[in-house]
Amino acid sequence: MTVAVGQEDLLLDRAVREVVAAAKAADADTDVRDLTPEQLQPGTLAELTSPSLFAERKVVVVRNAQDLSADTVKDVKAYLGSPAEEITLVLLHAGGAKGKGLLDAARKAGAREVACPKMTKPADRLAFVRGEFRSLGRSATPEACQALCDAIGSDLRELASAVSQLVADVEGTIDEAIVGRYYTGRAEASSFTVADRAVEGRTAEALEALRWSLATGVAPVMITSALAQGVRAIGKLSSARGGRPADLARELGMPPWKIDRVRQQMRGWTPDGVAVALRAVAEADAGVKGGGDDPEYALEKAVVVIARAARSRGRA
Repeated sequence: MTVAVGQEDLLLDRAVREVVAAAKAADADTDVRDLTPEQLQPGTLAELTSPSLFAERKVVVVRNAQDLSADTVKDVKAYLGSPAEEITLVLLHAGGAKGKGLLDAARKAGAREVACPKMTKPADRLAFVRGEFRSLGRSATPEACQALCDAIGSDLRELASAVSQLVADVEGTIDEAIVGRYYTGRAEASSFTVADRAVEGRTAEALEALRWSLATGVAPVMITSALAQGVRAIGKLSSARGGRPADLARELGMPPWKIDRVRQQMRGWTPDGVAVALRAVAEADAGVKGGGDDPEYALEKAVVVIARAARSRGRA
């Protein structure tokens, strides 16, 4: 028995595929029944799991188990108390309070549990990409993993597909340049690319990336958010006491690879420059949220001010 808990569809589907693959490896003739709550009516599970004259092996997958009717839940709980040896039961459960009694019963019965949480945080998606490369036996630099997340976005299926494509097409370690070549339009449209070029003082490249981003539909509010993160990272690191990247990462809440990148970006910055840039970001944020007539102009102005502030040390 397996219970997959969470709301990330890709991970839930993978949990099912792994169980089915294992069952098929043991018996190629294994029968697979993939059922929704509407299809699993009272009595259906008993029928599917009843002893077969030919000792037929089955995998019974129950999706959205939290939505099963009360009578069907009783059937499933009864089966959990006396499972059949030739049957593999897989319950997909969203987690949470709904249907928790069934989830608890599966756990109590000793079901193997697979966590399939919805990945809403960028750090979770970054860890997912790293894990995808590792699972395929390949290495990718931290910068490449971040670039892929920036280029593809939050869809796990697309991220997994992109990793598979890179692994299939590229030999050796996958770095940021390779990701850029494969996902040129999407990577260049990233709001974080705009922010990186701006805090590095590369005005023309930052403006080019900004115009491409807006032309390809990136929301202006996402760009101001990325600019704010970039400038704040400069400010946080410049005011932190020295130390190893790992120590600073813990102190500032950044991954070690980002500490190295921000260190390179902050070379031309001064405390006054950071203050000027933060004011520019705040003005742009107000402009894109209805405080101004032209959100694109507000962003262009902020990018120019930030890039100029990035070179403030050289002018001092």
